[in-house]
Amino acid sequence: MNKLYLFGIGGTGSRVIKALTMLLASGIDTNKFEIVPIIVDPDAANGDVTRTVQLLKDYNYIRKEIQANVDTEGFFQTNIEELSPGANYKFGLGDTNNKKFGQYININGLDQANEAFVRLLFSEENLDADMQVGFKGNPNIGSVVLNRFIDSADFQNLANGFKQGDRIFIVSSIFGGTGAAGFPLLLKNIRNVESTFPNYKLLQDAPIGALSVLPYFNVTVDDGSSIDGATFVSKAKAALNYYDVNVSGNNSLNSFYYIADNYTSNQVNNEGGVGQKNQAHFVELASALAIIDFCRESSHRLECANAQAIAPIYKEFGVQNDTLTFGLENLSPATSQLLNTPLSQFTLFTLYIGSKLQEAREQNWAKDLNINSLMGSSFYSHLTQFVNEYRGWLNEMGNNQRTFSPYNLNVGEGNLFEFVNGYKADAGMFDKGGKSYGRFDFILSKVDKEIDSKSQGNKRFVDLFFAATNELIKTKYNF
Repeated sequence: MNKLYLFGIGGTGSRVIKALTMLLASGIDTNKFEIVPIIVDPDAANGDVTRTVQLLKDYNYIRKEIQANVDTEGFFQTNIEELSPGANYKFGLGDTNNKKFGQYININGLDQANEAFVRLLFSEENLDADMQVGFKGNPNIGSVVLNRFIDSADFQNLANGFKQGDRIFIVSSIFGGTGAAGFPLLLKNIRNVESTFPNYKLLQDAPIGALSVLPYFNVTVDDGSSIDGATFVSKAKAALNYYDVNVSGNNSLNSFYYIADNYTSNQVNNEGGVGQKNQAHFVELASALAIIDFCRESSHRLECANAQAIAPIYKEFGVQNDTLTFGLENLSPATSQLLNTPLSQFTLFTLYIGSKLQEAREQNWAKDLNINSLMGSSFYSHLTQFVNEYRGWLNEMGNNQRTFSPYNLNVGEGNLFEFVNGYKADAGMFDKGGKSYGRFDFILSKVDKEIDSKSQGNKRFVDLFFAATNELIKTKYNF
Protein backbone atom coordinates (compact mmCIF):
# COMPACT_ATOMS: atom_id res chain seq x y z
CA MET A 1 0.00 0.00 0.00
CA ASN A 2 1.39 3.40 -0.98
CA LYS A 3 2.01 6.24 1.45
CA LEU A 4 1.46 9.96 1.41
CA TYR A 5 4.16 11.71 3.42
CA LEU A 6 2.30 14.76 4.70
CA PHE A 7 4.39 17.65 6.00
CA GLY A 8 2.45 20.12 8.13
CA ILE A 9 4.66 23.14 8.73
CA GLY A 10 3.99 25.53 11.59
CA GLY A 11 0.72 26.12 13.44
CA THR A 12 -1.33 26.21 10.24
CA GLY A 13 0.14 22.89 9.14
CA SER A 14 -0.88 21.28 12.44
CA ARG A 15 -4.41 22.63 12.22
CA VAL A 16 -4.82 21.34 8.65
CA ILE A 17 -3.62 17.88 9.75
CA LYS A 18 -6.19 18.06 12.53
CA ALA A 19 -8.95 18.85 10.01
CA LEU A 20 -7.79 15.98 7.79
CA THR A 21 -7.91 13.59 10.76
CA MET A 22 -11.54 14.57 11.35
CA LEU A 23 -12.36 13.84 7.70
CA LEU A 24 -10.62 10.48 7.81
CA ALA A 25 -12.54 9.56 10.96
CA SER A 26 -15.77 10.17 9.02
CA GLY A 27 -14.71 7.59 6.43
CA ILE A 28 -13.60 9.81 3.55
CA ASP A 29 -11.09 7.68 1.71
CA THR A 30 -7.67 8.67 0.39
CA ASN A 31 -7.56 6.43 -2.67
CA LYS A 32 -6.06 3.80 -0.34
CA PHE A 33 -3.02 5.92 0.54
CA GLU A 34 -1.69 5.54 4.06
CA ILE A 35 -1.05 8.93 5.65
CA VAL A 36 2.26 9.69 7.35
CA PRO A 37 1.81 13.06 9.13
CA ILE A 38 5.05 14.93 9.79
CA ILE A 39 4.66 18.07 11.91
CA VAL A 40 7.49 20.54 11.39
CA ASP A 41 7.49 23.10 14.17
CA PRO A 42 10.29 24.12 16.55
CA ASP A 43 7.68 25.18 19.11
CA ALA A 44 7.31 21.80 20.83
CA ALA A 45 4.79 23.13 23.35
CA ASN A 46 2.58 24.82 20.74
CA GLY A 47 -1.05 24.29 21.74
CA ASP A 48 -2.13 23.63 18.16
CA VAL A 49 0.59 20.98 17.82
CA THR A 50 -0.20 19.20 21.08
CA ARG A 51 -3.93 19.07 20.29
CA THR A 52 -3.22 17.57 16.87
CA VAL A 53 -0.76 15.00 18.24
CA GLN A 54 -3.28 13.82 20.85
CA LEU A 55 -6.00 13.58 18.20
CA LEU A 56 -3.73 11.42 16.01
CA LYS A 57 -2.98 9.16 18.99
CA ASP A 58 -6.68 8.74 19.76
CA TYR A 59 -7.43 8.04 16.09
CA ASN A 60 -4.81 5.30 15.91
CA TYR A 61 -5.89 3.70 19.19
CA ILE A 62 -9.49 3.55 17.97
CA ARG A 63 -8.49 2.24 14.55
CA LYS A 64 -6.43 -0.60 15.99
CA GLU A 65 -9.20 -1.55 18.41
CA ILE A 66 -11.78 -1.84 15.63
CA GLN A 67 -9.36 -3.55 13.21
CA ALA A 68 -10.32 -1.07 10.51
CA ASN A 69 -9.67 -2.11 6.94
CA VAL A 70 -8.86 0.32 4.15
CA ASP A 71 -10.58 -2.00 1.66
CA THR A 72 -13.99 -1.60 3.29
CA GLU A 73 -16.15 1.44 3.97
CA GLY A 74 -16.29 2.67 7.52
CA PHE A 75 -15.26 5.19 10.14
CA PHE A 76 -11.48 5.44 10.77
CA GLN A 77 -10.70 3.33 7.70
CA THR A 78 -7.49 5.12 6.58
CA ASN A 79 -4.25 4.07 8.22
CA ILE A 80 -2.19 6.84 9.84
CA GLU A 81 1.35 6.03 10.93
CA GLU A 82 4.42 7.74 12.32
CA LEU A 83 7.53 8.41 10.26
CA SER A 84 9.75 7.61 13.26
CA PRO A 85 8.19 5.48 16.04
CA GLY A 86 7.92 7.40 19.29
CA ALA A 87 8.42 10.81 17.67
CA ASN A 88 4.78 11.84 18.22
CA TYR A 89 4.41 12.66 14.52
CA LYS A 90 6.98 15.45 14.84
CA PHE A 91 10.01 16.11 12.66
CA GLY A 92 13.26 16.58 14.59
CA LEU A 93 14.80 20.00 13.99
CA GLY A 94 17.82 19.68 16.23
CA ASP A 95 18.35 21.41 19.53
CA THR A 96 16.37 24.65 19.52
CA ASN A 97 15.05 24.38 23.09
CA ASN A 98 16.10 27.13 25.48
CA LYS A 99 18.27 28.72 22.83
CA LYS A 100 18.30 32.13 21.28
CA PHE A 101 19.02 32.34 17.57
CA GLY A 102 22.45 33.84 18.17
CA GLN A 103 23.36 30.88 20.38
CA TYR A 104 22.01 28.43 17.81
CA ILE A 105 24.36 29.75 15.10
CA ASN A 106 27.17 30.20 17.67
CA ILE A 107 27.74 33.81 16.76
CA ASN A 108 30.22 34.25 19.62
CA GLY A 109 32.31 31.44 18.17
CA LEU A 110 32.74 33.08 14.76
CA ASP A 111 35.80 35.03 13.75
CA GLN A 112 35.50 38.80 13.61
CA ALA A 113 34.79 39.02 9.88
CA ASN A 114 32.08 36.35 9.87
CA GLU A 115 30.46 37.76 12.99
CA ALA A 116 30.28 41.18 11.35
CA PHE A 117 28.74 39.61 8.24
CA VAL A 118 26.10 37.78 10.30
CA ARG A 119 25.21 41.01 12.10
CA LEU A 120 24.60 42.60 8.70
CA LEU A 121 22.13 39.85 7.83
CA PHE A 122 20.31 39.62 11.16
CA SER A 123 19.16 42.34 13.53
CA GLU A 124 19.93 42.27 17.24
CA GLU A 125 16.27 41.45 17.76
CA ASN A 126 16.66 38.43 15.45
CA LEU A 127 19.81 37.25 17.23
CA ASP A 128 18.08 37.59 20.60
CA ALA A 129 14.94 35.73 19.47
CA ASP A 130 13.98 32.73 21.60
CA MET A 131 13.47 29.82 19.19
CA GLN A 132 11.68 27.68 21.73
CA VAL A 133 8.40 29.21 20.55
CA GLY A 134 9.14 29.09 16.82
CA PHE A 135 10.28 31.78 14.40
CA LYS A 136 7.56 34.30 15.28
CA GLY A 137 7.00 35.56 11.76
CA ASN A 138 10.71 35.70 10.81
CA PRO A 139 11.34 33.46 7.79
CA ASN A 140 14.98 34.63 7.67
CA ILE A 141 15.55 32.86 11.00
CA GLY A 142 13.46 29.86 9.98
CA SER A 143 15.39 29.33 6.76
CA VAL A 144 18.65 28.82 8.68
CA VAL A 145 17.19 26.25 11.09
CA LEU A 146 15.00 24.40 8.62
CA ASN A 147 17.77 24.06 6.04
CA ARG A 148 19.43 21.54 8.36
CA PHE A 149 16.57 19.05 8.27
CA ILE A 150 18.16 16.99 5.49
CA ASP A 151 20.89 15.92 7.95
CA SER A 152 18.34 14.62 10.45
CA ALA A 153 17.56 11.01 11.33
CA ASP A 154 13.94 11.64 10.37
CA PHE A 155 14.85 12.56 6.80
CA GLN A 156 17.00 9.42 6.65
CA ASN A 157 13.95 7.39 7.73
CA LEU A 158 11.88 9.00 4.98
CA ALA A 159 14.53 8.21 2.36
CA ASN A 160 14.87 4.62 3.60
CA GLY A 161 11.13 3.99 3.46
CA PHE A 162 10.19 5.82 0.27
CA LYS A 163 8.84 3.50 -2.44
CA GLN A 164 7.64 3.72 -6.02
CA GLY A 165 4.10 5.10 -5.99
CA ASP A 166 4.51 7.02 -2.74
CA ARG A 167 3.73 10.74 -2.76
CA ILE A 168 4.64 13.87 -0.77
CA PHE A 169 2.42 16.78 0.21
CA ILE A 170 3.49 19.97 2.01
CA VAL A 171 1.12 22.29 3.91
CA SER A 172 2.33 25.70 5.01
CA SER A 173 1.15 29.23 5.53
CA ILE A 174 2.74 31.95 3.46
CA PHE A 175 2.41 34.87 5.88
CA GLY A 176 4.34 33.81 8.97
CA GLY A 177 7.81 32.52 9.77
CA THR A 178 7.96 28.73 10.03
CA GLY A 179 5.77 27.89 7.03
CA ALA A 180 7.05 30.58 4.71
CA ALA A 181 10.64 29.50 5.37
CA GLY A 182 10.11 25.76 5.57
CA PHE A 183 8.15 25.00 2.43
CA PRO A 184 10.60 26.11 -0.31
CA LEU A 185 13.58 24.67 1.61
CA LEU A 186 11.89 21.33 2.11
CA LEU A 187 10.92 21.19 -1.55
CA LYS A 188 14.39 22.17 -2.74
CA ASN A 189 16.11 19.59 -0.57
CA ILE A 190 13.84 16.77 -1.74
CA ARG A 191 14.19 17.62 -5.42
CA ASN A 192 17.98 18.03 -5.06
CA VAL A 193 18.62 15.14 -2.70
CA GLU A 194 22.11 13.74 -3.14
CA SER A 195 22.84 10.31 -4.55
CA THR A 196 24.25 9.21 -1.18
CA PHE A 197 20.68 8.91 0.14
CA PRO A 198 18.67 5.70 -0.30
CA ASN A 199 16.03 5.87 -3.04
CA TYR A 200 17.37 9.28 -4.06
CA LYS A 201 16.07 9.00 -7.62
CA LEU A 202 12.57 8.13 -6.41
CA LEU A 203 12.65 11.19 -4.15
CA GLN A 204 13.93 13.51 -6.88
CA ASP A 205 11.09 12.46 -9.19
CA ALA A 206 8.43 11.93 -6.53
CA PRO A 207 4.91 13.27 -7.12
CA ILE A 208 4.88 16.32 -4.84
CA GLY A 209 1.91 18.53 -4.07
CA ALA A 210 1.76 21.58 -1.86
CA LEU A 211 -0.78 23.93 -0.36
CA SER A 212 0.08 27.55 0.34
CA VAL A 213 -2.32 29.13 2.80
CA LEU A 214 -2.54 32.86 2.29
CA PRO A 215 -3.76 35.19 5.08
CA TYR A 216 -7.08 33.99 6.46
CA PHE A 217 -6.92 35.45 9.97
CA ASN A 218 -5.36 38.42 11.73
CA VAL A 219 -4.03 38.83 15.26
CA THR A 220 -4.88 41.40 17.87
CA VAL A 221 -2.49 44.31 18.23
CA ASP A 222 0.08 43.74 20.97
CA ASP A 223 3.00 46.15 21.25
CA GLY A 224 4.90 43.58 23.29
CA SER A 225 4.64 40.88 20.61
CA SER A 226 6.99 40.40 17.68
CA ILE A 227 4.05 39.17 15.56
CA ASP A 228 2.36 41.98 13.65
CA GLY A 229 -0.74 41.16 11.65
CA ALA A 230 -0.27 44.33 9.60
CA THR A 231 2.68 42.62 7.87
CA PHE A 232 0.83 39.45 6.85
CA VAL A 233 -0.19 40.64 3.38
CA SER A 234 3.20 42.14 2.54
CA LYS A 235 4.91 38.92 3.65
CA ALA A 236 2.54 36.89 1.51
CA LYS A 237 3.26 39.05 -1.54
CA ALA A 238 7.01 38.73 -1.02
CA ALA A 239 6.72 34.95 -0.68
CA LEU A 240 4.56 34.69 -3.80
CA ASN A 241 7.15 36.62 -5.79
CA TYR A 242 9.82 34.20 -4.56
CA TYR A 243 7.66 31.15 -5.37
CA ASP A 244 7.02 32.52 -8.86
CA VAL A 245 10.71 32.04 -9.64
CA ASN A 246 11.83 29.24 -7.32
CA VAL A 247 8.75 27.00 -7.12
CA SER A 248 6.31 27.58 -9.96
CA GLY A 249 9.01 29.02 -12.19
CA ASN A 250 11.16 25.89 -12.14
CA ASN A 251 8.34 23.29 -12.18
CA SER A 252 9.28 21.92 -8.77
CA LEU A 253 5.69 20.92 -7.93
CA ASN A 254 3.26 18.58 -9.63
CA SER A 255 0.21 20.16 -7.98
CA PHE A 256 0.09 23.55 -6.28
CA TYR A 257 -3.00 24.53 -4.30
CA TYR A 258 -3.80 28.05 -3.12
CA ILE A 259 -6.35 29.06 -0.52
CA ALA A 260 -7.16 32.30 1.28
CA ASP A 261 -10.01 34.28 2.75
CA ASN A 262 -10.35 37.99 2.19
CA TYR A 263 -12.48 38.27 5.34
CA THR A 264 -10.06 37.92 8.24
CA SER A 265 -11.11 37.88 11.88
CA ASN A 266 -8.73 38.38 14.81
CA GLN A 267 -7.08 35.60 16.79
CA VAL A 268 -5.34 36.22 20.11
CA ASN A 269 -1.79 37.46 19.52
CA ASN A 270 0.18 34.64 21.10
CA GLU A 271 3.80 34.13 20.12
CA GLY A 272 3.67 30.41 20.83
CA GLY A 273 3.74 27.80 23.56
CA VAL A 274 0.74 26.18 25.21
CA GLY A 275 -1.34 29.32 24.79
CA GLN A 276 -1.35 29.19 20.99
CA LYS A 277 -4.65 27.51 20.26
CA ASN A 278 -6.27 29.23 17.32
CA GLN A 279 -9.94 28.56 16.72
CA ALA A 280 -10.58 26.10 13.91
CA HIS A 281 -11.44 27.74 10.59
CA PHE A 282 -13.15 26.49 7.44
CA VAL A 283 -10.00 27.35 5.47
CA GLU A 284 -8.27 24.49 7.31
CA LEU A 285 -11.06 22.08 6.39
CA ALA A 286 -10.87 23.18 2.75
CA SER A 287 -7.09 22.74 2.93
CA ALA A 288 -7.58 19.17 4.13
CA LEU A 289 -9.77 18.58 1.08
CA ALA A 290 -6.81 19.61 -1.09
CA ILE A 291 -4.84 16.72 0.42
CA ILE A 292 -7.68 14.33 -0.42
CA ASP A 293 -7.78 15.74 -3.94
CA PHE A 294 -4.05 15.15 -4.38
CA CYS A 295 -4.39 11.54 -3.22
CA ARG A 296 -7.13 10.97 -5.80
CA GLU A 297 -5.22 12.55 -8.69
CA SER A 298 -4.24 10.00 -11.34
CA SER A 299 -0.56 9.05 -11.44
CA HIS A 300 -0.10 9.95 -15.10
CA ARG A 301 -0.88 13.59 -14.30
CA LEU A 302 1.83 13.67 -11.62
CA GLU A 303 4.84 12.54 -13.62
CA CYS A 304 8.33 14.00 -13.26
CA ALA A 305 11.53 13.91 -15.25
CA ASN A 306 14.92 15.11 -14.02
CA ALA A 307 13.41 16.38 -10.77
CA GLN A 308 10.82 18.56 -12.54
CA ALA A 309 7.09 18.16 -12.97
CA ILE A 310 6.18 17.51 -16.59
CA ALA A 311 2.74 19.15 -16.46
CA PRO A 312 2.23 21.18 -13.25
CA ILE A 313 -1.34 21.63 -12.00
CA TYR A 314 -2.56 24.76 -10.19
CA LYS A 315 -5.79 24.85 -8.21
CA GLU A 316 -7.79 27.20 -6.00
CA PHE A 317 -10.72 26.48 -3.72
CA GLY A 318 -14.10 28.16 -3.96
CA VAL A 319 -17.57 27.86 -2.45
CA GLN A 320 -20.88 28.05 -4.25
CA ASN A 321 -22.09 31.14 -2.39
CA ASP A 322 -19.81 33.77 -0.86
CA THR A 323 -21.50 34.48 2.46
CA LEU A 324 -20.07 35.17 5.92
CA THR A 325 -22.18 32.40 7.46
CA PHE A 326 -22.60 29.21 5.50
CA GLY A 327 -23.06 25.45 5.70
CA LEU A 328 -23.10 22.36 3.53
CA GLU A 329 -25.67 23.86 1.18
CA ASN A 330 -23.22 26.59 0.14
CA LEU A 331 -20.47 24.23 -1.00
CA SER A 332 -19.78 23.51 -4.65
CA PRO A 333 -21.33 20.31 -6.09
CA ALA A 334 -17.96 18.50 -6.17
CA THR A 335 -17.22 19.34 -2.54
CA SER A 336 -20.75 18.42 -1.45
CA GLN A 337 -20.51 15.05 -3.15
CA LEU A 338 -17.32 14.27 -1.29
CA LEU A 339 -18.12 15.74 2.12
CA ASN A 340 -21.81 15.85 2.95
CA THR A 341 -22.68 12.21 3.50
CA PRO A 342 -19.64 10.97 5.48
CA LEU A 343 -19.39 14.09 7.65
CA SER A 344 -23.12 13.95 8.39
CA GLN A 345 -22.87 10.25 9.25
CA PHE A 346 -20.06 10.84 11.71
CA THR A 347 -21.83 13.82 13.27
CA LEU A 348 -24.98 11.71 13.73
CA PHE A 349 -22.82 9.04 15.37
CA THR A 350 -21.41 11.60 17.81
CA LEU A 351 -24.89 12.91 18.62
CA TYR A 352 -26.03 9.45 19.64
CA ILE A 353 -22.93 8.86 21.75
CA GLY A 354 -23.33 12.20 23.48
CA SER A 355 -27.09 12.19 24.03
CA LYS A 356 -28.50 8.67 23.91
CA LEU A 357 -26.01 5.87 24.45
CA GLN A 358 -26.30 5.96 28.25
CA GLU A 359 -30.06 5.34 27.91
CA ALA A 360 -29.71 2.60 25.29
CA ARG A 361 -28.44 -0.15 27.57
CA GLU A 362 -31.72 -2.11 27.41
CA GLN A 363 -31.91 -2.07 23.62
CA ASN A 364 -31.43 -5.54 22.12
CA TRP A 365 -28.52 -4.43 19.97
CA ALA A 366 -26.87 -2.91 23.07
CA LYS A 367 -27.27 -6.16 25.03
CA ASP A 368 -25.80 -8.10 22.11
CA LEU A 369 -22.76 -5.83 22.28
CA ASN A 370 -22.47 -5.95 26.09
CA ILE A 371 -22.60 -2.17 25.98
CA ASN A 372 -21.98 -1.81 29.73
CA SER A 373 -18.57 -3.44 29.41
CA LEU A 374 -17.75 -1.45 26.26
CA MET A 375 -18.56 1.87 27.93
CA GLY A 376 -16.11 1.11 30.73
CA SER A 377 -13.22 0.30 28.39
CA SER A 378 -10.12 2.25 27.35
CA PHE A 379 -11.44 2.07 23.79
CA TYR A 380 -14.55 4.01 24.76
CA SER A 381 -12.46 6.54 26.67
CA HIS A 382 -10.37 7.27 23.55
CA LEU A 383 -13.50 7.33 21.40
CA THR A 384 -15.32 9.84 23.61
CA GLN A 385 -12.20 11.98 23.78
CA PHE A 386 -12.04 12.01 19.98
CA VAL A 387 -15.76 12.74 19.73
CA ASN A 388 -15.43 15.68 22.13
CA GLU A 389 -12.56 17.09 20.06
CA TYR A 390 -14.64 16.66 16.91
CA ARG A 391 -17.60 18.50 18.40
CA GLY A 392 -15.26 21.22 19.68
CA TRP A 393 -13.76 21.51 16.21
CA LEU A 394 -17.21 22.01 14.67
CA ASN A 395 -18.14 24.54 17.35
CA GLU A 396 -14.94 26.53 16.77
CA MET A 397 -15.65 26.78 13.04
CA GLY A 398 -19.19 27.82 13.90
CA ASN A 399 -17.96 30.56 16.23
CA ASN A 400 -15.24 31.86 13.93
CA GLN A 401 -15.58 34.45 11.20
CA ARG A 402 -16.11 33.44 8.47
CA THR A 403 -18.64 31.10 10.12
CA PHE A 404 -19.01 27.52 8.92
CA SER A 405 -21.94 25.96 10.73
CA PRO A 406 -23.12 22.79 8.98
CA TYR A 407 -24.80 21.17 12.00
CA ASN A 408 -26.95 21.95 15.01
CA LEU A 409 -25.21 20.01 17.77
CA ASN A 410 -27.84 21.08 20.32
CA VAL A 411 -30.73 19.49 18.47
CA GLY A 412 -33.53 18.39 20.79
CA GLU A 413 -34.64 14.93 21.80
CA GLY A 414 -37.67 15.00 19.53
CA ASN A 415 -36.22 16.56 16.39
CA LEU A 416 -32.94 14.72 15.81
CA PHE A 417 -33.14 14.91 12.04
CA GLU A 418 -33.13 18.68 12.06
CA PHE A 419 -29.41 18.53 12.90
CA VAL A 420 -28.23 19.31 9.33
CA ASN A 421 -28.49 23.07 8.89
CA GLY A 422 -29.85 24.18 5.52
CA TYR A 423 -31.46 20.82 4.66
CA LYS A 424 -34.95 19.56 5.46
CA ALA A 425 -35.07 15.87 6.29
CA ASP A 426 -37.57 13.58 4.59
CA ALA A 427 -40.65 13.41 6.80
CA GLY A 428 -40.78 9.60 6.71
CA MET A 429 -44.47 9.40 7.57
CA PHE A 430 -44.41 5.61 7.77
CA ASP A 431 -41.00 5.24 9.42
CA LYS A 432 -40.97 2.57 12.11
CA GLY A 433 -39.68 3.72 15.46
CA GLY A 434 -40.75 7.33 15.10
CA LYS A 435 -39.07 10.45 13.82
CA SER A 436 -36.14 10.96 16.17
CA TYR A 437 -33.92 8.71 18.30
CA GLY A 438 -36.65 6.05 18.18
CA ARG A 439 -36.06 5.76 14.44
CA PHE A 440 -32.30 5.59 15.06
CA ASP A 441 -32.78 2.74 17.56
CA PHE A 442 -35.04 0.89 15.12
CA ILE A 443 -32.38 1.08 12.39
CA LEU A 444 -29.67 0.00 14.84
CA SER A 445 -31.73 -3.09 15.76
CA LYS A 446 -32.41 -3.83 12.12
CA VAL A 447 -28.77 -3.48 11.08
CA ASP A 448 -27.59 -5.48 14.10
CA LYS A 449 -29.27 -8.54 12.58
CA GLU A 450 -27.66 -7.94 9.19
CA ILE A 451 -23.99 -7.15 9.80
CA ASP A 452 -21.31 -9.82 9.76
CA SER A 453 -21.68 -12.15 12.72
CA LYS A 454 -17.88 -12.48 12.87
CA SER A 455 -17.64 -8.81 13.79
CA GLN A 456 -17.60 -8.53 17.58
CA GLY A 457 -16.85 -6.12 20.40
CA ASN A 458 -15.47 -2.69 19.54
CA LYS A 459 -15.39 -3.43 15.83
CA ARG A 460 -19.03 -4.51 15.78
CA PHE A 461 -20.02 -1.38 17.70
CA VAL A 462 -18.43 0.97 15.14
CA ASP A 463 -19.53 -1.14 12.15
CA LEU A 464 -23.08 -1.08 13.48
CA PHE A 465 -23.17 2.70 13.79
CA PHE A 466 -21.54 3.23 10.41
CA ALA A 467 -24.14 1.07 8.68
CA ALA A 468 -27.05 2.61 10.62
CA THR A 469 -25.99 6.22 10.02
CA ASN A 470 -25.37 5.43 6.36
CA GLU A 471 -28.93 4.23 5.94
CA LEU A 472 -30.39 7.14 7.91
CA ILE A 473 -28.49 9.86 6.05
CA LYS A 474 -29.17 8.41 2.61
CA THR A 475 -32.89 8.03 3.25
CA LYS A 476 -33.41 11.31 5.11
CA TYR A 477 -31.42 13.83 3.07
CA ASN A 478 -31.15 14.67 -0.58
CA PHE A 479 -27.42 15.31 -0.76
